[in-house]
Amino acid sequence: MTVASAKEKRRKNKEDIRKEYIKKEYILPFCLLIMILFSACTISTNEIQTVEGKDSIVYRGQLKNGKREGLGVLYKGDSILYSGMWHNGMRQGRGIVRDAEGRLVDGLWDHDTLVTAIRRDSAGVYNGEMNNKFVANGYGHYVDTLDTYYEGQWKDGKRTGFGFSSQHRYFRVGEWKDNTYKGERLNYTSERVYGIDLSKYQHIEGHSFHTIDWDRLRITHLGSLSKKNVSGDINFQVSFIFIKSTEGASMRNPYYAADYAAARKHGYPVGTYHYFTHRTSGAQQAWYFLKYSHFKKGDLPPVLDLEPLPSQVRKMGGALAMWSRVRNWLQIVEKETGMRPILYISQTFVNRWLDYAPDIKRSYPVWIARYGEYKPDVKLWIWQLAPDGKVRGIAGHTDINVFNGYRNEFKHWLSMVTKK
Repeated sequence: MTVASAKEKRRKNKEDIRKEYIKKEYILPFCLLIMILFSACTISTNEIQTVEGKDSIVYRGQLKNGKREGLGVLYKGDSILYSGMWHNGMRQGRGIVRDAEGRLVDGLWDHDTLVTAIRRDSAGVYNGEMNNKFVANGYGHYVDTLDTYYEGQWKDGKRTGFGFSSQHRYFRVGEWKDNTYKGERLNYTSERVYGIDLSKYQHIEGHSFHTIDWDRLRITHLGSLSKKNVSGDINFQVSFIFIKSTEGASMRNPYYAADYAAARKHGYPVGTYHYFTHRTSGAQQAWYFLKYSHFKKGDLPPVLDLEPLPSQVRKMGGALAMWSRVRNWLQIVEKETGMRPILYISQTFVNRWLDYAPDIKRSYPVWIARYGEYKPDVKLWIWQLAPDGKVRGIAGHTDINVFNGYRNEFKHWLSMVTKK
């Protein structure tokens, strides 16, 4: 389902829910109560009768062969347990009950089982399946008073399972658990677009030095830190490469120049990244990065690797001071390269620090590191899904990344962002 079609479906479902609610909330209960309690409507079959049962249970309505049939209301004391249609002694068709919180549940019944229902309260309208306690359970959709829409699976009154939701322009598709959005669980196939990122650690393992066999590069393992849904064998093409060049204002990757040249020679779209530190200013680090890095025609945008510890953020003077340094780096590098840099950050960093810089959050693309089952809950271009993957032709572990899209979108992305 595309985002556009899902949004149109959401709009239509919301309107249908409102219309159906008005119809059921007011028309059906009114007619039932008038017909049954006050006998003001003509009843074409049996007369209204009252039958008293055990435990103060009273039925008032129509009967056939001694069984509830047609319209009727079931009471316990002064409370209405059910008002609606009956067949052969069981609730069948449309009827109304109240849940444990006293909310009207207006539903469709089949052989005494509630199939689907509408429930409205001060927070919004639910329309879907329920359990025998009249709690959302199974498939249903919900619109609240803030115009937030959710459609998908429920369990014991909470969004749990697969679904999609939207509020204004914010749209989510994926899995929920206990009303918390977990994310989208990807299915990894050869049709997705994968890449790797390199540093000195792909050459040095312990005291051993390794070269990269550029002619053999294929992704053979997606790492072991999280569960992954994989269809087919893992033997994926490497479609892009990022290589570390500098760190801070004094450290360089000694293998950068050779790896950069080899990646370009073998036809890979290649980008260069800088590891940001708290020890020097953003401007100092930007000029150092530019001095020792390459940006040639066809290259991917430069990347700022931003993963400070909270103690390092404090040493920079706090979140706003950190973002001031980062902003300087981004502005200088963008001006000098003609490409808007990508931010490499973790989901933890997003949750903790990104809201302090709304201009950067709004304007700069993200490459995110998150080693879990679910796709990160942030607008992104690239997701680093494993730090411990395996690539044929490279000794040791290698970071594995997946592009947020498929081949046609990847080609379009390259045409938009690469060095002209």
